[in-house]
Amino acid sequence: MWREPQPSPVLDGAATPQPALVTMVEADSIAAELGVQPGDKILRINGVAPRDLIDYRMLIGEEELRLEVLDTAGQHHCISFEKDMDADLGLEFSEALFDGLRQCNNRCPFCFIDQQPTGKRSTLYLKDDDYRLSFLYGSYLTLTNLTPADWQRIETQRLSPLYVSVHATDPELRCRLLRNKRAGLLLQQLEWFARRRLQIHAQVVVCPGLNDGLQLQRTLRDLARWGVGDWPTVLSTAVVPVGLTRFRPDDTMDLTPVTPRLARQVIGQVEALQQEFYFQLGNRFAWLADEWYLMAAHPLPPRSTYGDWPQQANGVGSIRAFLEALDQATTRLPEALPAPRRCSWVVGSLVGPALRPVAERLRSIPGLELLLYSLPSPYWGQDLVVTGLLTGSDLVDGLAGQDLGDQLLLPSVMLRQGSPLFLDDLTVNQVAAGLGVPVLPVADAQALVAACLG
Repeated sequence: MWREPQPSPVLDGAATPQPALVTMVEADSIAAELGVQPGDKILRINGVAPRDLIDYRMLIGEEELRLEVLDTAGQHHCISFEKDMDADLGLEFSEALFDGLRQCNNRCPFCFIDQQPTGKRSTLYLKDDDYRLSFLYGSYLTLTNLTPADWQRIETQRLSPLYVSVHATDPELRCRLLRNKRAGLLLQQLEWFARRRLQIHAQVVVCPGLNDGLQLQRTLRDLARWGVGDWPTVLSTAVVPVGLTRFRPDDTMDLTPVTPRLARQVIGQVEALQQEFYFQLGNRFAWLADEWYLMAAHPLPPRSTYGDWPQQANGVGSIRAFLEALDQATTRLPEALPAPRRCSWVVGSLVGPALRPVAERLRSIPGLELLLYSLPSPYWGQDLVVTGLLTGSDLVDGLAGQDLGDQLLLPSVMLRQGSPLFLDDLTVNQVAAGLGVPVLPVADAQALVAACLG
């Protein structure tokens, strides 16, 4: 699902932390025993107002705690107690950052945030470049907006690994790509991480004619030099194709989309470098996003090539991981369904061919008819699109008049996390009404199989 930042941005520096709003208290937890309830606000822990979830987790690691809580009636409570070291309190909060989101100060021409239509929910336009979210959730940052206090905190609290959008190691080219003079400091920043034995995962978004070819080779080899030793500074690198929509600003129209021919060239180039890195580092170090293979109509690499999935959340091996999970989810299938069942499953046009064998396997169960639909995205102006970018209007328009069976199965990666919203602000219920069929979001292979079996 789409993890969107909360609408409380700060441009630079630090903001005063707001009280941490409790949204859930685990049953039989320490917090439940203390009487903390949803809607209460945590003001301070041992006299310190936590700036974010990182501070909170570190502060509650002590054995002796003093919580200052503001309840829903506006009453202030001070609660002192003892617990086991590092025992969790059992609280969840409305957001991870209590002092506001650190926004991006770059002007990357390929930024997806700037390639959206106007008039949608405000959170879609927030440019997250916050090192705390990178540490907590693996979101990518550029390191261009960090203050001296931020660098000090990363070192002191050992916030590692972070996830860094590199794009190019040539200082002049990286400044051009990010449109930010501070972007040229990357190599010095990598040296800073190395001296402190802190680590990063890197990504390179390939823009044809800008950072591909020899520049891509230079970038990956530069990063690989930081991948040596028992404690490498750069743990892995994802190579991702640029995504362009019909809404991109006029001053970015010189950007060109990735073609199947370029995809084949990049695959050949990076796979050759993988062999080089494997000999030097003992691992492939740089991995290609699944989209490259799908655009080139090449088979996906085997499971053995992905190691411990270091970049799966970035689309590297995600389809292979899904196929592996499906193997596990289908080890025990019924000989037949007790009653006939017809349902449909919708995915992006780019991944449809790779998932056809999945539908065939499930269709082999007597009594089950599974219809697979792979759709383009007129909304974004993309004929070849990954599943996560399909919008509600893409589904309504692309599936209108189609035989959808008794139910439409919808990968939840299309939706905002914890919400039924698509990227175009349509809801699951609106799509269901527009298509005249119940819609069920499914989160993973196990959920897909369970839904197919009814």
